[in-house]
Amino acid sequence: MSRVKELAEKYFDYAVSMRREFHRHPEPSMKEERTCSRVIEELESLGLKPKKAAGTGVVCEIKGTKKAKSSKIAALRADMDALELEEKNEIEYKSENEGLMHGCGHDGHTASLLTAAKILNNLKSEFAGTVKLIFQPGEEIAVGAKTMVGEGVVEDVDAIFGIHVWNDLESGKISVEAGPRMAAVNQFIINVKGKGGHGSMPYQGVDPIMAGAAVVMNLQTIVSREFDPMEPAVLSVDIFNSGSKANVLPENSYLEGTTRCFSREINQNFEEIIGRVAQKTAASYRAEAKLEYNKMTLPLINDQEISAIAHKAAAKFSGQGSIVKLDKTTGGEDFSFFAAEVPAAFAFVGSKNKAKGADAPHHHPEFNIDEDALKTVSGLYAQFALDFLNKGEVE
Repeated sequence: MSRVKELAEKYFDYAVSMRREFHRHPEPSMKEERTCSRVIEELESLGLKPKKAAGTGVVCEIKGTKKAKSSKIAALRADMDALELEEKNEIEYKSENEGLMHGCGHDGHTASLLTAAKILNNLKSEFAGTVKLIFQPGEEIAVGAKTMVGEGVVEDVDAIFGIHVWNDLESGKISVEAGPRMAAVNQFIINVKGKGGHGSMPYQGVDPIMAGAAVVMNLQTIVSREFDPMEPAVLSVDIFNSGSKANVLPENSYLEGTTRCFSREINQNFEEIIGRVAQKTAASYRAEAKLEYNKMTLPLINDQEISAIAHKAAAKFSGQGSIVKLDKTTGGEDFSFFAAEVPAAFAFVGSKNKAKGADAPHHHPEFNIDEDALKTVSGLYAQFALDFLNKGEVE
């Protein structure tokens, strides 16, 4: 048994205990005060020197003592925030905070990275360089990673590795393919301004409903006519509001929707194209359209070399038979902001186990995980850091 696996087994009860503590005390995005304090306490108990970042985030370094020609920095990231969701699980560690729940697995990520810190702290003599632990706030609102990047948290980092427990994957399985893994997610709001009047005499006004409806229809041509058909992309208009009375021509209409894609080029171009289509379409009806475009996450694209290292680490820790291929998902992840700055890999670790009642989807009020996955996550974090930092060194 490898040293990492031995320590992951040794600290498994700790991982479960910490995960259940965080599950009982979920906190909203960018307000993870208790979680932040507990993470700092646990790291300080190991003799480490954690620091706050991005408000309620934590960054901490573990320096290896092995002699080497170079000194690289490998970052490991876990998110900490919960969802605004009322938990329906009847478990001893059920959420004690009304209207808040760890319904996505971030409690497991935080607990596992703390466990990986214990493992790596035991193995400092076995690696050169530095492991930077990143406990990130605000993933669910796509603010935390962007803020940390802005504060320079990854400026000195040579590679970064993130993990998500995944209830679409059987417990014990691992996916860490190179290339696009999760989609860019963006929100658009279009306000169409017309001219109000009487419903019986629409020629005296400018109909924002007709203009807005035309905008909706023309937006649907963007994916089919402006993008390479081999590149997946989605544009959905999900809200269309206008009018107050049957015989009153309103002055405005309101459209809101989302875009999703896996291409950085398409993600860069979406805003300009939507604005052009909306404005010129509205103008053809004598109306005006104004676009508000909010970039929430970038495409999450795994680096070829870093993914290969993560793949070998997964095989080393869990065995080649544990590794599976998983299709990319149109869900979004703000780890993408780290991946846009630093060579990165993001892994999915299976946490589904129907026999244990852990098979509800993410963001469901009955979401739960097979806690055996915590052993895999904590071990994989540590194994990746060791393998990356020791790559190319003579042992």
